Amino acid sequence: MTLRNNLDDWDLKILDIITKNARIPFKDVAKEVGISRAAVHQRVNRMVDLEVIVGSGYHINPKKVEFKTCTYIGIFLEKGGLFTEVVKELEKIPEIVECHYTTGAYAIFVKVYAKDNEHLKYVLSGQIQKIEGVASTETFISLEESFKRTIPVNS
Repeated sequence: MTLRNNLDDWDLKILDIITKNARIPFKDVAKEVGISRAAVHQRVNRMVDLEVIVGSGYHINPKKVEFKTCTYIGIFLEKGGLFTEVVKELEKIPEIVECHYTTGAYAIFVKVYAKDNEHLKYVLSGQIQKIEGVASTETFISLEESFKRTIPVNS
């Protein structure tokens, strides 16, 4: 038995299956793993309790709901100590879908979805750059998401 954060090989197999298809019925997972449906259910619940599995739901294709511009923005702060306050303000902007405290050139790196360049300009200059403590920003427009995946759990 291999343990990673109290996970055994069956847990890792279950994670591998459900991260590829979150809508797969537990009976199908059980059949593929070789354990009962009840055991799969108990193991998934335990992994939720351990916060190995966080959240569930559907992923929305931003382009299908008219958010056609994906952008990454590096944010420079006036002072590093302003991080917490700036993040609280960034969290109020719904177009920001990810926010990271980073090393390197930027203190904060965010991922933003906008409907178009005009909308992006508003989010950038009308919201982000107006936050007290934001010194400047650098914007990177994504031309294409070439691939997206979850971390490998069974390797």
